[in-house]
Amino acid sequence: MSHPLYNKALFLSYFTVGYNIIEGIVSVFFGNQANSIALFGFGLDSFTESFSGAVMIWRFSTFQKISEEKENLIERKAQVLIGISFLLLAFYIGYDSIRKLYFREAPEATLIGIIIAVLSILIMPFLFMAKKKVAEELHSQSFAADSKQTLICSMLSVSLLAGLGLNYMLGWWWMDPIAGLLFVIILIREGHETLQSGKLCC
Repeated sequence: MSHPLYNKALFLSYFTVGYNIIEGIVSVFFGNQANSIALFGFGLDSFTESFSGAVMIWRFSTFQKISEEKENLIERKAQVLIGISFLLLAFYIGYDSIRKLYFREAPEATLIGIIIAVLSILIMPFLFMAKKKVAEELHSQSFAADSKQTLICSMLSVSLLAGLGLNYMLGWWWMDPIAGLLFVIILIREGHETLQSGKLCC
C-alpha cells in the first residue's frame, strides 16, 4: 500500500467531513425554520457521515507510525464504529418515518432544501466512486464501508428531493416517510455486514 494512496484517502476524508458539516448545519437550521422533518433528518445524516469521515481520518493518519498488527486492529475498530453509525442512523430514520406517517406530518417544500438535495445528488456519487476506488487499491474494508455511507447519502438526497418536490407539486406527503423506511432496510443490512466483517476477535 503506497503512501500517496493514504494521502488520497485522507484528502477524501477531510473533504467528506468539511462538506457534510456545512451541509448538516445548513440542513438542520433551515429544516428547523421550515418545520421540515425531512430536511432536518437529512442534516443529521450529514453529521453521521461526518463522523464516518472523522473515523477514517483517525484510521489513516496513523500510517507508518505504528506496527502492521496495530494498524489491522485500528482497521477493525474503524469498521465497528462505522457499522454502529449505520445502525444508529437506521434507528433514527425508522422512528422518524413511522412518526411522520402516524401523525401525517408532511415535509414543507423549501427552495433551500431542494438546492441542498440537488447539490448532494451532483457531488456525492463522484465522492463515492473516488472513495470506492481508493478502498479497493488499499484493500481497506473500513474505507469501503465509509464509501457506502457516502452512497447512501446520495440516495437519501434523492429521497429528500422526491419528498419535498412531490409533496409541493402533488401533495404526496407520504412519499418521504415511505422512502425513509425503505432506506432503513438498506442501512440495517449494511450496518450488520460492516460489523460482521469488523469483528474484534482473533
